[in-house]
Amino acid sequence: MVKKVTQATGATSAGATPAEAMFAVDEASRALGIELLEQGEGTAALRMTVTPAMVNGHGIAHGGYLFLLADSAFACACNSHGPVTVAAGADIDFVAPAYEGDVLVATARERTRFGRSGIYDVSVLRGDEVVAEFRGRSRSIRGTTTKESR
Repeated sequence: MVKKVTQATGATSAGATPAEAMFAVDEASRALGIELLEQGEGTAALRMTVTPAMVNGHGIAHGGYLFLLADSAFACACNSHGPVTVAAGADIDFVAPAYEGDVLVATARERTRFGRSGIYDVSVLRGDEVVAEFRGRSRSIRGTTTKESR
């Protein structure tokens, strides 16, 4: 089941899902204006507008910001199951440049989970055009369910 998130900053209430609770305190993503649009079991969609501060010397969005957007969607998807889950590794392929003012949406989906590990794919799009494809490999931290339990 996919849940539309009504607050751009996520949720902090007791009824928040693990992904909403994590995103609500994710200052790195939220400081860049990234919004959590939807989340469900093993899925998430986030949105970011490319600002002037995100543009490199070639006049295009710096790849690090595209990676960060995709990684944040990956984090929301892999943390949707409850245990604190972190990236074990990730790769990105840049398919098309993004420009100042572009509104990008990163959609993450779980491909598989096995033991404490998982594989997730994230597509970053500008409208219907693919800008980047990301694959993340996750690892759940044994015995954790929230940040506070670490």
